[in-house]
Amino acid sequence: MSFTSFHFFLFLIVGVIVYYIIPKKVQWVWLLILSYYYYFTYSFKTVVLLLFTTVVTYSCGIALEKINEEKPDEGDLGEDKKLFKKRIAHKKKCVVVWALVLCFGILAGVKYTNFAIKNINSVIGLFKGTGRISLLTITLPLGISFYTFQSISYVIDVYRAKVKAQRNFFKYSLFVTFFPQLLQGPIGRYDRLAGQLYEGHSYNLKNLQLGAQRILWGFFKKMVIADRLTSPVNKVFYNYGNYGGWTNVFAILMYTVELYADFSGGIDIVIGVAQMLGITLDENFRQPYFARSISEFWRRWHISLGLWMKDYVFYPFSLSKGMHKFGKWCKKTFGNNVGKLMPVSLGNLLVFFIVGIWHGAAWKYIVYGMINGVIIAASGMLAPVYESIHKKLHINPKCKWYQCFMIVRTFIIVNITNFYDIAPELYAANRMLTECFTKAHISQLSLSTLTSIGLKQADLIVVLIGCFILFIVSVLKERGVNIRESVAGKNIVIRWSLYIGLIMFILLYGSTSGTTDFIYANF
Repeated sequence: MSFTSFHFFLFLIVGVIVYYIIPKKVQWVWLLILSYYYYFTYSFKTVVLLLFTTVVTYSCGIALEKINEEKPDEGDLGEDKKLFKKRIAHKKKCVVVWALVLCFGILAGVKYTNFAIKNINSVIGLFKGTGRISLLTITLPLGISFYTFQSISYVIDVYRAKVKAQRNFFKYSLFVTFFPQLLQGPIGRYDRLAGQLYEGHSYNLKNLQLGAQRILWGFFKKMVIADRLTSPVNKVFYNYGNYGGWTNVFAILMYTVELYADFSGGIDIVIGVAQMLGITLDENFRQPYFARSISEFWRRWHISLGLWMKDYVFYPFSLSKGMHKFGKWCKKTFGNNVGKLMPVSLGNLLVFFIVGIWHGAAWKYIVYGMINGVIIAASGMLAPVYESIHKKLHINPKCKWYQCFMIVRTFIIVNITNFYDIAPELYAANRMLTECFTKAHISQLSLSTLTSIGLKQADLIVVLIGCFILFIVSVLKERGVNIRESVAGKNIVIRWSLYIGLIMFILLYGSTSGTTDFIYANF
């Protein structure tokens, strides 16, 4: 049941009406029913894996809570208390390890088994072997990466005593399966989300208005911009041998726009639906194409994933005892600057290796992640060099022209890395990127190049208008303007004229080839 389908529209209307009619104390039950019904419409078979993750992380949370509540006997001596703390810490770590092994084991099993088999077969072929392992038929559960990461964050937060374990299994199930965010995030945190799910909410016209407003904006991004670009992008990337030069450049630019409009549009719908129910979800995007560096880009893009990686991978790794010792060794061997930055750099490389394989089971995704990781790690190491260059060339890094240069430079790098995200395989990504230069010809800089890949002149005009609107809104948001509140505060004539105008634009200029699934629903 796609967010842009008529079925979902009816589902949402009925869901919201019933939600505000029933007593507050049972509203969470209704949300749980809606969430499981929503997931069943996508996949009845894979709900077993969703339940497995829920049961495992719920049980681990309860176990950790009980261990947290254990106390030493009052007669214990000081030394015995130290041993008690060590024993408790060991027990807690064992529980967390079990949660990680079981949940990430399921994720790895369904998502990466065939990838492993393909690589084993390649190695067999490399040594002239004749045997091959057959690929398995595996149905990938929708949203498995999102609900797994969200569930694991809960377990670790209970381990850290940041939150209390939820003893009601069904309430906890709602945290894992809350339907708006189930398929593509944002990845929620228990301390910020759970209370909102359970407390119940009164009818609030402003929440309904702002939520519907956000949903319409998401529809605009998805149906007018992203869906219109899907066909020409796929035509180039899945027939890459027929193209090259500026055609590849146009295709990657279109994909970069498509990806942002699709993913951020989906998140707009998610946040809007939740707001209609009185629930505030974390923002997942903050004008990422205005970033001045790759590290800043990842602080603005898929924010919930970046924060998850920072809190549960980067800090535990870079601040670990092993990294502390390694940093000391680096200081002695390479100097203070390298010694300080080396653990951080290795932490970034680990994070982006995980980000790469999180995106999918293919070498191209690993390369995609590592390119980003290497750039970020190298930028930290080379910061003193950049500062020296600025001084020698008398460049003020804060001046407007240099800020614009950094934005354009970062946007170009993002487009280059996106070849490894959209191309069908690693070889294709390398070839297409190379042929941007080797097959470039001035004759390709024409409208006929775009029409040859399926982007008609009318489609191009609509996309350009859509991108212009998107750009203006992004500039205003970057300057701190609260557009949603501003529109909601206009008088009824202006407000509804804007709403009706947006609805008509979506109906008239939504993709004529039909809406497609959201890209990140398959993660």
